[in-house]
Amino acid sequence: MKLERALEEQQEERGNDHVGSSTETPLRKDAFVLSDEEKIERIQNSVREIMLTLGLDLDDDSLGGTPKRVAKMYVEEIFGGLHPKRRPKPSTFENKYKYGEMLVEKNIVVYSTCEHHLLPIVGRAHIAYISNGTVVGLSKMNRIVDYFAKRPQVQERMNIQIVKELQQVLGTEDVACVIDAKHLCVNSRGIRDIESSTVTAEYGGKFKNEATRREFLDYINLDTEF
Repeated sequence: MKLERALEEQQEERGNDHVGSSTETPLRKDAFVLSDEEKIERIQNSVREIMLTLGLDLDDDSLGGTPKRVAKMYVEEIFGGLHPKRRPKPSTFENKYKYGEMLVEKNIVVYSTCEHHLLPIVGRAHIAYISNGTVVGLSKMNRIVDYFAKRPQVQERMNIQIVKELQQVLGTEDVACVIDAKHLCVNSRGIRDIESSTVTAEYGGKFKNEATRREFLDYINLDTEF
C-alpha cells in the first residue's frame, strides 16, 4: 500500500510539473476495438457513477442527461482527434507561382485538454512554412491543428505533432509552429494564476536559422486586427 501511494503521489507531482511522456499520444493497442457507440455507452455509465459518488441527484431534470452529454462530447468532440479516421486529408498543390518566401498563418484557435487533469487548454497557434514546390490549402492547416488539439494533450507534444504532420504533407523540413495557450489546470485550480500562459515552439529546417526564425516571429507580432 505504501508503494502504491508513493507511485500515486509521484504521478500527481508529474502532472503538476507538466511533464510529457513522448512525442506520440500514448494509446493502447486495442484503442479502437470498441465502436464510438460502445465507448459512449461505457463512458456514460462511468460519468453517472462519478456524479452519484459526488452525491448528485440524477433524477433532477437538469442533471439527468449529463452523463450521456459528457460521453458524446468526449468521444465525438473534445477527444475526437484520437481516432485516425478523423485525420485531415490535406489538399496539396504545385507551387506554380513560384512563391519562395515563408507563408505564415497565425492566430489559429486552439481548444485542447490537459492530459494531467482533463481541463481545457485554450490559445492560439501560429504556423509557417517555406515551400519546396508544394503548397497546402490554408484551411487544412487549421484542421491539422484542430485534429491534434482534440485529444488529451501536453502542449509541447501538440506543437511537435503539428510540425511533423505538416513536414510530411509538404515534403519539407522547413516548418515552424508557436503555440501560446492558457492551461486551466493552472488558471482555475492549484496556484489559480489566471494571467499566466504557456508558450512553446518547434522549428524545423531553415527555421532553425536565427534570421529566418526572427522573421517568422516578427510576422506573428504584426497588427492584423480588422
